[in-house]
Amino acid sequence: MGVVSIDARDPTPIYAQLERGLRAAIATGRLRPGDQLPTVRQLAVDLRVNANTVARVYAELERAGALETKRGVGSFVAATPVQAHPPREHERRLRAFITRVLADADRLGLAIDEVMAALRAHRQGGT
Repeated sequence: MGVVSIDARDPTPIYAQLERGLRAAIATGRLRPGDQLPTVRQLAVDLRVNANTVARVYAELERAGALETKRGVGSFVAATPVQAHPPREHERRLRAFITRVLADADRLGLAIDEVMAALRAHRQGGT
């Protein structure tokens, strides 16, 4: 199928790489709602990973609503691209970004109100 790959040099655990890869394939439209995934065994063989790892990822994605497994038939994509993102991922990224901005502003001696005003002016086309 070639929709997801694992990088043995990546320090990220295989489980996390596989989950992230499947979510990304759904989010980018490479996998669409209704598409059938390879069987657990087939994907494990293709990626040269333990079948239990693949089964665990499929189960987690099913609990999250991204996949649907039909007994005796297979696993299918159930989520739309927007639904494929991990829960609360957007909020986590936003909090991390805000933390970096606030730390940089503090380090540069900038007041929060000053930063907010500059953001508003920039958004409205000012400099």
